[in-house]
Amino acid sequence: PWESMNRSIYNFNDAVDTVAIKPAAKVYVNVVPSFVRTGLYNFMGNLGDVWSMANSALQLKGQHAVESFMRVSVNTVFGLGGVLDIATEMRLERHKEDFGQTLGYWGVKPGPYVVLPLLGPSTLRDTVAFPVDYKGDAIRQFDDQATRNSLVALRTLDLRANLLKTVDTVKEASLDPYSFVRDAYLQKRENDVYDGNPPSDFDYSDIDAP
Repeated sequence: PWESMNRSIYNFNDAVDTVAIKPAAKVYVNVVPSFVRTGLYNFMGNLGDVWSMANSALQLKGQHAVESFMRVSVNTVFGLGGVLDIATEMRLERHKEDFGQTLGYWGVKPGPYVVLPLLGPSTLRDTVAFPVDYKGDAIRQFDDQATRNSLVALRTLDLRANLLKTVDTVKEASLDPYSFVRDAYLQKRENDVYDGNPPSDFDYSDIDAP
């Protein structure tokens, strides 16, 4: 129901990405050695596991919460603060959870699809959950503002760098990249909420309900 607004914001985000974020991500890939990028990715992932652990507990997923706790403990102690992903080598699976998934677990419908300025695809449910995820982000707990801002910038660059080929492929192969991104995001979020096993009778029309 908000497609006109969404497309305008999508075009704005795409322009910002083309002018600033994508070039910066390319420089990041070309300048920073791959082993350093891997270490940064692992470090960010270790911080993310803390919030995943909390949301797993809120969803009463005891095993996932314990595994996330073990991942954080092992990687922090033996992986140089998370730079080395020892936990994955020990076959401790990463369970990515956020507050939007927690709301979905407890029956909150996705609501309309929405594109947020700079942040990208979302739903009404995930947008409402965003402030809680923001507060729960381990990076936001660093007292020093310069450190927080640097880590956020590095995480953004690392995320965009990992999507360089994917985004280009979507733009080249899709007649309507906006629709492709929308449909892919909505399906991914439902898979996230149901841990990859959405009910066979799930009504996707609920997603676009006003």
